[in-house]
Amino acid sequence: MTTVDIGKEVAALCKQGKNQEAIDRFYSPNIESVEPVAMPGMGQTQKGIQAIKSKNQWWVDNHQIYSGTVDGPYPHGDRFILHFKYDVTPKHTGKRMTMDETGLYTVQNGKVVKEEFFYAMSAPEAAQY
Repeated sequence: MTTVDIGKEVAALCKQGKNQEAIDRFYSPNIESVEPVAMPGMGQTQKGIQAIKSKNQWWVDNHQIYSGTVDGPYPHGDRFILHFKYDVTPKHTGKRMTMDETGLYTVQNGKVVKEEFFYAMSAPEAAQY
């Protein structure tokens, strides 16, 4: 599969709320995931498929998800971008919010080897998260 094909498949699965399936099918066992800031109980960077699965499950378990959209992929060589927008309530705050996030994915040998997320959340905001 090409990078574009992988991007389309990952986007399609995420649109259906099947993020774990996307991870299982398209992520390298040695995947690296980088957030803009460290979240409570997690480092800014997670490495390995189990760490990424755990991070994804943590997110699902700790948010009430009302709706979400996924746009893309926007390909560039061995990378592609997906844009996510979620209407969620973090369970620990009870405050409904719109989460607007972009993910940059790097593909090697038919697998996503790195995901990097970008969103407007400062370190102090993340600490309260």
